[in-house]
Amino acid sequence: MDFSLSAEQTQITEMVAEFVDEEVVPVADEIDAADEFPAELIEELADLDLMGMPFPEEYGGAGLDYHTYPAVLEELSRGSGGLGTIVAAHISLAGNMIYAFGTDEQKEEYLTPLAQGDDIGAFALSEAGAGSDVPAMETTAEKVGDEYVIDGGKLWISNGSVADTVTVFAKTDPEAGNEGISSFVLRPADDDGFVVEGTEDKLGDKGCPTAELRFDNVTIPESRRLGEEGRGFVHALKTLNGGRITIAARSVGIAQAALDAAVEYSGDREQFDRPISEFQTIQHKLADMDTKTQAARLLMHDAADRKIRGESFAKEAAQAKLYASEVSREVANEGIQIHGGYGYTKDFPAERFYRDAKLNEIYEGTSEVLRNTIAGELLD
Repeated sequence: MDFSLSAEQTQITEMVAEFVDEEVVPVADEIDAADEFPAELIEELADLDLMGMPFPEEYGGAGLDYHTYPAVLEELSRGSGGLGTIVAAHISLAGNMIYAFGTDEQKEEYLTPLAQGDDIGAFALSEAGAGSDVPAMETTAEKVGDEYVIDGGKLWISNGSVADTVTVFAKTDPEAGNEGISSFVLRPADDDGFVVEGTEDKLGDKGCPTAELRFDNVTIPESRRLGEEGRGFVHALKTLNGGRITIAARSVGIAQAALDAAVEYSGDREQFDRPISEFQTIQHKLADMDTKTQAARLLMHDAADRKIRGESFAKEAAQAKLYASEVSREVANEGIQIHGGYGYTKDFPAERFYRDAKLNEIYEGTSEVLRNTIAGELLD
């Protein structure tokens, strides 16, 4: 694919890159150490119209295309992996669920405050016994008159403890397998029985709270169901397909940050009376890191291009996410190696990049599941 950003797309991306360098990078270590939701940064992103990037202006969004949105998310993730996850989960998962499958009334009521950054969104699919095996979920939604009563729990929910709007998946027909799952909009502040059990102490991705949620007889009106009953599994798959493009973007952003740090350090660090960047071994590492990062970026934009054109992009999104996630870990690992002993300490951000990168291979489709997806598309 012959791809380059337009002048307008480049201008937006460069504006965000400047914001990241001035406002995010200086506090990234603090976010990592405190592991607290960066509310002030999110408010600033809302002021810049970045919390509803791909959504139409009529719903409070910025109307950005799917090349610009991932490019911007890449920059945010370059500054902080946790910030990248917050925005990706908010837009690509929670927001896109409502935009793709909600009625006009649901979009106006729930998507608009998300896109404007007034509300934070979360996507509640995974459970303790239902990660990659979605139909194994045990959360149920029983129809009682014109209401649903939701019981169960969710695990590993990004933004789960701070979300104002949560898209939740539950079984409306426990005997129907994939076709027995439906999706709903929950409002934690309004819905009695919605309980945040706590948040996980994670290896990386700090600043983005990953929560365990419990639903004890949460009663909601039928108007909170998204689309038809029994279509929740399809909703989840379609939403995750698009979400994988933005996890590829997060991966590329972290890889770029690790590469930039390694280039800078290798120019400053001297051994044997010269910068280590003059040694061919280091140059080859940097060359490989840059090549892998650029290849991952192009895969990301290839998937985005197909999405924009309305073509099937499930395989391309899976490839972009698979390759970029593994590249982010590999590049971050080499970054630590170039830093030597300093890379293994918290005096430099190299170790943070490595911790943040690992998550990319796990959430929104593990590398193993993505390989199954790619093979299935090839053999279909």
